[in-house]
Amino acid sequence: MTYRHCSFCDATESEKNPLIAGNGVYICKNCVVSAYKIMFGDEKDSLAQESKELLEAVNNLMTPKELNNFLGEYIIGQEKARKLLSVAVYNHYKRIFKTKNVTNDDTEISKSNVLLIGPTGSGKTLMAQTIARVLNVPIAIADATSLTEAGYVGEDVENILTKLLQAADGDIKRAQQGIVFIDEVDKVARMSENRSITRDVSGEGVQQALLKIIEGSAVNIPPKGGRKHPNQEFTSIDTTNILFICGGAFDGLEDILKRKQGQNILGFGHDKKTKDEQKPTYDMVEPDDLVHFGLIPELVGRLPIIASLSEISERDMVRILTEPKNSLVRQYKKLFSIDEVELNFDEDALLAIAAKAIKRKTGARGLRAILEENMIDIMYELPEYAGYEVLITKEVIENGEKPIYIKKTTKKIA
Repeated sequence: MTYRHCSFCDATESEKNPLIAGNGVYICKNCVVSAYKIMFGDEKDSLAQESKELLEAVNNLMTPKELNNFLGEYIIGQEKARKLLSVAVYNHYKRIFKTKNVTNDDTEISKSNVLLIGPTGSGKTLMAQTIARVLNVPIAIADATSLTEAGYVGEDVENILTKLLQAADGDIKRAQQGIVFIDEVDKVARMSENRSITRDVSGEGVQQALLKIIEGSAVNIPPKGGRKHPNQEFTSIDTTNILFICGGAFDGLEDILKRKQGQNILGFGHDKKTKDEQKPTYDMVEPDDLVHFGLIPELVGRLPIIASLSEISERDMVRILTEPKNSLVRQYKKLFSIDEVELNFDEDALLAIAAKAIKRKTGARGLRAILEENMIDIMYELPEYAGYEVLITKEVIENGEKPIYIKKTTKKIA
């Protein structure tokens, strides 16, 4: 009796290990299984890993309240804007991760991008950075002032996605679930509300280019950035699941709101309103106001969630100095402690710093500049005061006087 042998492993044909015959060759069952594992084993493992990552993302997705509480640890005030952003982010990632488990409905949920409107230094950029940190997703922060229409000097709009891909360490899948924050979006307002017959390459032209990537489409980007060239290799990124957050101060929007309120009234018999009563707030902003400002209607329609941030009050400035996890006072205290010096501020000093920041109209970002101005001489001599407590008073901030140095080994004299 002649037995056939496997052409690969030379195994003899048996009931447990049958052979498949080819054109003069044979392969056994064991070799078929081994070949399948070699060909598809990695793919099977990657699918299992993808399912595992998806399950972890679903389980770790924070609720809107948890997101808002986390934002509150770094951002003081702005409760309404924090709540709107928390809900928007939760719905966005719920749409990505949790709708994959729902198969009994053909309804597709479209994404809701966010527009943050508020004065400079009110916390727009910090909100986007903090949200990205808690979600552990890549974030790209771009400045709209450097963007121009394709073909002109300046950055192409697609370079924003290149920054996102770089933030994701080249992982396209992670980049396609990231966040893009476009700052100073009000600087790309078109020159007039009417359509221009000439090119507005850094205004309306940029807005038109932004439409495609914000809505959600496959965009070819140069992976290393730079200008597009015909012979350059491109990477395709799908922006359908990328959350776009746009922010801007929209200086001049108050005048549009005043006109809408009808405050500029001529004639007699009208009650004169006080300055506070006349001043409109960003809470009153509607899509039409943004169109009057210079954003094209198509772009406004792609930013359905408008979150307004208010000006920071003096009391909130003091809270910003002391309460957040990364507050400036904590940072300076740690900086002083490295040289074995204890730093303290009295309440009047904190109020004086807040009053200076409000007077300069630079918002919360102006607090560090004020502290640096007043602390530079103290920090210059800091290593000589190891073992001391340094007390910053109101006179130090307002008049540039020296702080109170207290040797920690002796009792403070009243």
